[in-house]
Amino acid sequence: MSRRDRDRDGRNDRDGRNGRDAKDGRDRKRGAGSPVTVTVCRGCCCGTEAKHPGVDHAGQYERLRTAVGSAGRVRAVTCLDVCTQSNVVVVGPSSEGRAAGGRPVWLGFVLMDEMIDDIAAWVHAGGPGLADPPGLLDLQLISVSRRVREGLPE
Repeated sequence: MSRRDRDRDGRNDRDGRNGRDAKDGRDRKRGAGSPVTVTVCRGCCCGTEAKHPGVDHAGQYERLRTAVGSAGRVRAVTCLDVCTQSNVVVVGPSSEGRAAGGRPVWLGFVLMDEMIDDIAAWVHAGGPGLADPPGLLDLQLISVSRRVREGLPE
């Protein structure tokens, strides 16, 4: 059974016992769910002075990490392969957000500090699946191909 089928059926383990150990049927302890993950494209054309002069890319990244704090996880990746819409940020749902139907949201042209503030506010509000994007972030939504979308590291 695929993970998608287990999620759809409300089962979240391979044996379908929903939190019970496959060998003896005892309840397992569940760990904390995963937080909202903010993936920032850096290292290719996103985050470079050559493509976006006057933008403090390193400062934006640090500001985002500080603003998100313990409410989520911020990470940088080398390239998300959507260079025509740089700077690109992907906001992935928490475990709770994914259970509520949230999916990763791709944002393009994230160049202004106000956008960083809105992303951090969204993470604090619960992120995809639990809260709507604040401010004007809905105008930054971009569509990407399945090939690109599925290439995002876990």
